[in-house]
Amino acid sequence: MRICRHRIALLFATVLLSLCGSSQNSGVATSGSSSVAQDPAQIIRFLSHTISWYRELAVEQQLATQPSDVTFYQENHRVADQVVQLAFDYARSQAQLLAKKRAQQPAKSASPDQYQHLVEAAQKADQQLQDTQSELQSTRAKLATASPAKRTILEAQVAELESEVGLIQARRDALQSMVEFVSTSNSSGGGVGLRAQVEELARSVPASLSHPAGATQNETAAEPAATTATAVAKKLQPSGIWGLASDLLNLSGKSRTLKDQISATGDLRQDAKELRKPLLDSMRALMQQGDQVFAAADTATPAQLAQQRQQLDTLTVQFKQTSTQLLPLSKINVLLDIYQRTLSNWHDAVKHEARDELRQLLLRLGVLLILVAAVFGIGEIWRQTTFRYVHDARRRYQFLLLRRIVLWVAIGLIVLMTFATQLGSAVTFAGLITAGVAVALQNVIVSVVAYFFLIGKYGIRVGDRVQIGDVTGEVVDIGLVRMHIVELGGAGDMQPTGRVVAFSNSIVFQPTAGVFKQIPGTNFIWHEVKLTLAAETDYASAKQRITQAVDQALEEYRENIEAQRQNMERNFNSVSSAELRPKVHMRYTGSGIEAVIRFPVELGKASETDDHVMKEIMAVLNGEPKIKLVSAEMPTVKV
Repeated sequence: MRICRHRIALLFATVLLSLCGSSQNSGVATSGSSSVAQDPAQIIRFLSHTISWYRELAVEQQLATQPSDVTFYQENHRVADQVVQLAFDYARSQAQLLAKKRAQQPAKSASPDQYQHLVEAAQKADQQLQDTQSELQSTRAKLATASPAKRTILEAQVAELESEVGLIQARRDALQSMVEFVSTSNSSGGGVGLRAQVEELARSVPASLSHPAGATQNETAAEPAATTATAVAKKLQPSGIWGLASDLLNLSGKSRTLKDQISATGDLRQDAKELRKPLLDSMRALMQQGDQVFAAADTATPAQLAQQRQQLDTLTVQFKQTSTQLLPLSKINVLLDIYQRTLSNWHDAVKHEARDELRQLLLRLGVLLILVAAVFGIGEIWRQTTFRYVHDARRRYQFLLLRRIVLWVAIGLIVLMTFATQLGSAVTFAGLITAGVAVALQNVIVSVVAYFFLIGKYGIRVGDRVQIGDVTGEVVDIGLVRMHIVELGGAGDMQPTGRVVAFSNSIVFQPTAGVFKQIPGTNFIWHEVKLTLAAETDYASAKQRITQAVDQALEEYRENIEAQRQNMERNFNSVSSAELRPKVHMRYTGSGIEAVIRFPVELGKASETDDHVMKEIMAVLNGEPKIKLVSAEMPTVKV
């Protein structure tokens, strides 16, 4: 009988220690050690840490953006519920143990005789329950060898003892409940004992978690199912650089959060191990005492066996109490290990996904660089071909400008299509950008459009003399947005004033600002001279002489003027051959006869031509006595 009992105790201890896990060796407790009552502050700290750790599940729920993530989250949610339940079981068992120990040591804050009878009644009920249970076990043992006649009597005694046990146990529980309440109310300064703090913390979590493990199993099992119903749909794999880069940032943040969760779980697991260590030491001490009693029972006398039986009963009660406290912590340790491994697997899955997306991102960046390099290569071939086969400077400039526009448009489209995740997003992005650019850069857009009008068939070229508003000058640069003109001024041959004027190309669309330039292939302008002759001057003779003088003065320039006239005929069919010849108009006025002479001059020889014309006219007038000059004006530019 002793050998069987010894084997059962060893088997139970082995199973319990296997659940508890390995720990460091510690010294053997002295004989008579009882259940370990731990520091209430440490218990509350552990319970608060567990609740704070549980609330971090909300962070994991935010990380569950894909069905695979939801699977990890559901597993962790189930494990975390069990951890919280076991933590409350452990805290309540500790609170009950502390209450019993205070019951054995009457509270100092109360009157010694006020609750002493209650404590004694509880101790007496507990002893009576143990005696009655021993008698019930002894009577049941006699049933195996009793005769049929005595069996009926023994069965009646067993039934009667079972009823006594139930009644005594109910009375014992009621007395212990009162003792626990009195002990808790008289401790920690006004009724805020360990049990009260545990129940206060229980109100901060769902009721299904603060109940004992297994009591609300159906409720807790339903929560992951509810989470499954709200699982997110599978996310489309991003195909653009922008989407891949955004996903990589999100995965990086998710990885850091999971690392923090793994670290927090490890800290909580370490706290549980520290709380479990003294309980394991107590369990080992109880097992060693039991082994000593088992060894002494082989050579003990009947009196010693009775004493050893009482020791074994005491060790059994202490073993049960210690295991009741130890098992929740051991289960918590196992569950936290499962939780930590689930987080590690989740973290590995996130790292694997991040590596895949990083590989795709690098591949797309490589393709983007190759395409951009190919576009620049084509642009370089275009440039070299233009310089080789296009010799006209104006045409070459236009081809190079077109090359630049095509080049940057192609690069922009490649970048847009590469960065956009989907074509729809690319179209939306392009629409928004176009609308914003159209509003913010409307003047710039108008200037760019006007540029193509300026470089048309009769447009402006670098080196052309133009007049814009009140500014006359030579064009030195024409850009996509604006052009620059060197201002010219002075009478006769106009000279640079030392200033460069910048005009927006959009000026061609302004109705109040005119842009004037020379006809292509021409370089002339009309000058006008006014003469006032005496009233008695012969009208016909004066007109003839003045016309001959002007024709003679312009004779040496006639070839160049004729060439420009022919260019005008080629460009404009409506220009006649007589339009570039000098004109002399005469009329009578109050002061005499007014002669207006208009004649074309080359821009580069305007002053020289004006001098020749004035010299010839004055020579004719001075050599003819019948023609008297009253006044003369210097040649002026007329349009």
